[in-house]
Formats: sequence, structure tokens, C-alpha cells
Amino acid sequence: MRTIVIDSYRCSGCATCTEMCPEVFVLSPLTEKAELISPDQAVTDAVLEAAAFCPEKCILIVEGAEADR
Repeated sequence: MRTIVIDSYRCSGCATCTEMCPEVFVLSPLTEKAELISPDQAVTDAVLEAAAFCPEKCILIVEGAEADR
């Protein structure tokens, strides 16, 4: 199973992901960084595209047991 992980340290809060995939990503009002709306989001083509266009490359798609780290 693939899981979406956001490296909040690298996130600049540019909002590219929220513009491309607003049903999955939101900017936190506290940190002004990207977050998942729900932790169990499906990895769709739109999510993969948002990850590819992220200028900081902070959206990671991890496989299986790697997601539990």
C-alpha cells in the first residue's frame, strides 16, 4: 500500500499542492505548511502530479512498511 508523507521541514508553504489537489492537501493555519486533510488519503494520479510539481520535493509517496517509519 502506498502512503503520502509530507516532510514539513522542507515544505515552504508555497501552496502548489493545495492548488493542484485541494481535496487532499491543505495549508495549516498554524504552521503555514502543507498537511493532509485526512491521513488515509488515496495515492491518485492527481497526488502524484502534485508531488512531482512540488518545488521543495517534500511530498513523498512511500510503499508498505516504509510508511511506518
